[in-house]
Amino acid sequence: MDNVCKIFKSVWDDFPDTLDNDNYQFKNEKICNTYCNNNCDIIYCKTDNDKIMAGWIYLIKKLYESNLINDYAPNNMNIDEYIIIWLIHMLKLKDDSTIKSLNGFYDQYKNQCGGHTLVSTTDKDYSDIIDNIIDNKNYSVDMDKNLISKFYEAFKILCSMYNDINSDPIDCIKYLSKAKEFVDKYQNLLNDSDIGTKDSSYRKILSSLSTDYDNFKSYCNEKCHGCEQIPDLTDIRTKTFAQSYEDASSSTSIASKLIPVLLAFTIPFFLGIAYKYSLFGIDKQLPRQYLREKLKKIKKKMNHYM
Repeated sequence: MDNVCKIFKSVWDDFPDTLDNDNYQFKNEKICNTYCNNNCDIIYCKTDNDKIMAGWIYLIKKLYESNLINDYAPNNMNIDEYIIIWLIHMLKLKDDSTIKSLNGFYDQYKNQCGGHTLVSTTDKDYSDIIDNIIDNKNYSVDMDKNLISKFYEAFKILCSMYNDINSDPIDCIKYLSKAKEFVDKYQNLLNDSDIGTKDSSYRKILSSLSTDYDNFKSYCNEKCHGCEQIPDLTDIRTKTFAQSYEDASSSTSIASKLIPVLLAFTIPFFLGIAYKYSLFGIDKQLPRQYLREKLKKIKKKMNHYM
């Protein structure tokens, strides 16, 4: 994860992830030289979205060159989560109704905007790798903008922790306050009701962040002292799941108390109907058989809940 964060930092430096007066703050000269083959007038680097795509492809190439991605899937399966989060976050900084899906947007960039020049180089064709990253995670631009931003912020804090203790000289001070900030954001995400009701991709991102945060604690012990003070996510996860269990148990308990009460009113109702049939001499087999079956089912349910 430390090498992943180093590569991301280089992209963050050139592609600031905030807007100024609704405009991107890209370092255009650096982008032209590093990401666009020294030519920002070329078709695949003209617009802001073109430059974002060029930066994204560059990010994938650097991860591949560092053996963090292979030809089939990332060695660390969390990496493709972060690659997609960065792309979605950058594209969603501005509202663009023309972007319907990542697959469609990428295909258009590659096939109609000259992006194939960056994807397929003389040294390597990255087409299959990029297709796998998009397809395997099945992300779309329809993902909630606010939630993706929250995941992105947590990921960036986590990377900042890794980059701090890999700096020269090593910074063994900032990571603790940043770890607490990460835990707060993780807690908010874990408690967010939308995370559980929306696409399961959200849960996968949360799991990735959790895993790499836990791994940071071990990594920190190799570099710094006092890493045992880093907050543990296990307690947070346990409390949250325990609360979910309590809520579910409470719902079951309410149901178990309420149903017998309802049944207590239902049985006399059916008995009353049976009495009417008897009183007026109505002795048709079908209604009587129907009532007997209903009463049997009601008694069976009462035995289950009593």
